[in-house]
Amino acid sequence: MELDTVECLSSSDGFDEDGIHHHSLHHPSHPHLHNLHQFSSSKLHNANGGNNGNILGPTAIAPATSVHELLECPVCTNSMYPPIHQCHNGHTLCSTCKTRVQNRCPTCRQELGDIRCLALEKVAESLDLPCKFYSLGCQEIFPYYSKLKHETICNFRPYNCPYAGSECSVTGDIPFLVTHLRDDHKVDMHTGCTFNHRYVKSNPREVENATWMLTVFHCFGQYFCLHFEAFQLGTAPVYMAFLRFMGDEAEARNYSYSLEVGANGRKQIWEGTPRSVRDSHRKVRDSHDGLIIQRNMALFFSGGDRKELKLRVTGRIWKEQQNSDGGVCIPNLCS
Repeated sequence: MELDTVECLSSSDGFDEDGIHHHSLHHPSHPHLHNLHQFSSSKLHNANGGNNGNILGPTAIAPATSVHELLECPVCTNSMYPPIHQCHNGHTLCSTCKTRVQNRCPTCRQELGDIRCLALEKVAESLDLPCKFYSLGCQEIFPYYSKLKHETICNFRPYNCPYAGSECSVTGDIPFLVTHLRDDHKVDMHTGCTFNHRYVKSNPREVENATWMLTVFHCFGQYFCLHFEAFQLGTAPVYMAFLRFMGDEAEARNYSYSLEVGANGRKQIWEGTPRSVRDSHRKVRDSHDGLIIQRNMALFFSGGDRKELKLRVTGRIWKEQQNSDGGVCIPNLCS
């Protein structure tokens, strides 16, 4: 069966119709890309410049690493947390894997029983370890039992690929992901803080062939992802546009954006703060945090015989600046 596509005509900075770029909207069933290894363009940061031995560096990590190997489960290779189990011969494994090996030691095949390795648990309690993202820039050291919790929220942890059209498992830092989006997903890249997109769909009633699009904008030295798609909201088909910031949530709050769609003397306007790409595409979409256009209104904006979708979405991004006199945020618009 032939699948519908959506043509998007886009321009940036000044809404120059002559400079409109043509590109087709891919379908979510786009084949998986070739497997890519996780990668980061970030380099290991050595905060001491090699001079001060009291600051975390590779030599400070080595002794802890050897102890950390003792706390590595031989089955799943994850760090072991209490209760840590052992067999009669002293081989250890984590509590999760104990239920998976049918009560047999994976090393010597002896029966495990219910023996706890209290000595290793005590060692773990006294251990301080670096964050596993130290090679990406995190210089923090944590007690063994709080390290895991930190790593789930570490600001230096890799970002997931923000591409929404297929399940992409690639992770990395922002410069790497920008290159990955451009080269592997063929995402359109634009420079500037204003945009003007026209979305065209031949049969707007077939929302089950969910149409979507991703465009990346570069402004204020940062990258932003503009999403547009169709999906079912309850029983009603809707179209939605929203912006995500390629960085952490705290930094995303420094920016605002607006989206506008309209025709025939009517228009809808949305203003908000871009969500961080730490929040998944689905999470943002399902929270309805963006410009939502009901299908009947979308067809009204399209004009004509209402049998073809023709939506023009314009918008801009600005940076909120703190006013040193009154503490009030004032917009900083890019030129």
